[in-house]
Amino acid sequence: MVLKLAAMVLVLWLYRFLFIPLLLVMGPIHLWRSRGRRGTSAGFRERMGCFPDLPPRRAGVKRVWLQAVSVGELLAVQPIIEALIARPGTEVVLTTTTVTSQQMARQRYAGKVAAIGFFPIDFMPWVARMWDSVAPDLMLLTEGEWWPEHLNQARQRAVPLVCMNARISDRSFRRMRWAGPLLPRIMAGLTRLLAASPTDAERFRALGFREDQVQLTGNIKVDIVISTLSAAERSALRAELGFAETDVVLLGASTWPGEEAALVKAWQAVRAKSEVPLRLLLVPRHAERRDQVVAVVTGAGVDFVLRSRGPTGQRVDVCIADTTGELQRLTQVADVVFVGKSLPPHRDGQTPVEAAGLGRALILGPGMANFRSIARGLVEGGAAWRVENERELAEAVEALVLDPTERARRASLGRQWHEANRGGLQLTLDEIERRLA
Repeated sequence: MVLKLAAMVLVLWLYRFLFIPLLLVMGPIHLWRSRGRRGTSAGFRERMGCFPDLPPRRAGVKRVWLQAVSVGELLAVQPIIEALIARPGTEVVLTTTTVTSQQMARQRYAGKVAAIGFFPIDFMPWVARMWDSVAPDLMLLTEGEWWPEHLNQARQRAVPLVCMNARISDRSFRRMRWAGPLLPRIMAGLTRLLAASPTDAERFRALGFREDQVQLTGNIKVDIVISTLSAAERSALRAELGFAETDVVLLGASTWPGEEAALVKAWQAVRAKSEVPLRLLLVPRHAERRDQVVAVVTGAGVDFVLRSRGPTGQRVDVCIADTTGELQRLTQVADVVFVGKSLPPHRDGQTPVEAAGLGRALILGPGMANFRSIARGLVEGGAAWRVENERELAEAVEALVLDPTERARRASLGRQWHEANRGGLQLTLDEIERRLA
């Protein structure tokens, strides 16, 4: 036992030693890459562990610290936040990592939770300062947020730490295997890993996590709250975007560099071969990339509008939705959806869950590492069409646009898959309740 503790302390101090030069190098790189994004400098003090607006602890009230990295995680944990807010004798401190998720958190939960702020960088003095301020009774992380300093604080303070929707990418799994028997000791502060899929659960066990640390709950993003538009609202939204009711709409959902150009080419190829009134709706993952997307569309000689300028009032070929938090609504005007960050060289993928639940024909690239099990289920179930490259993307777009029966078949299968795979949320809520009770 003493040797195990000594090894854990040694590894932790090695991490601390290496983290300082890494922070000095990666900090300026992050700021450079984030240039032009609104709010990049926001919350610097909070990222260094200073949480000025945190109210004092109240007697008899349990405090839950919940960390949701970005917009996708924040949407996924919405029912969990609402359940905690409604639970008697419980308050929530909500942190996020990205600027857009911070803005959404404040819009939705200001006045409902005890405090909202940015998650601190994993530097020992900053993390310790934050833990002293928050002093949680339970900490909830999402997906792959296993920062050693936070895990160490939880272990030292004997605070249960639960990772919801826990998953591990192919790349992370390969890297973590190099740590060998040291990894479980570094991660000793993790009370419970609620695995998003059987594959993730198997990988955690293969890395040496104890059986009592790992529980298969399923992906809570399948249980994400989907607000459907009425037929009238959908028609009105189409008109705002510059599309007619009779148009077939191809959506590029959460696209990354290179994918907008591939979609424009696919769209142009179908338009050249067919009289079908096909329109293109591009929703880049980061709205700040609007100038890059505009350059792609302009270079193709295409008529377009920017969503951020409001309703267009005219019919257009392409709409660039350079806004944040609208993807769920925009998906409902689409007939065919390409899920972004999945064409090479991108490998991680964005979530296809909402589009499947809304009954839209799906196209996925090969890079869906962050949603591996979900993508496999959708493809094997016939709801999604997997493509390997731009050429196959164009072929899939053409086939689905020209065949409304095939579109409807895949849409129906997507809804069936979504309904059959729900339930991870309730299992997660049950585990949280056990920890609080």
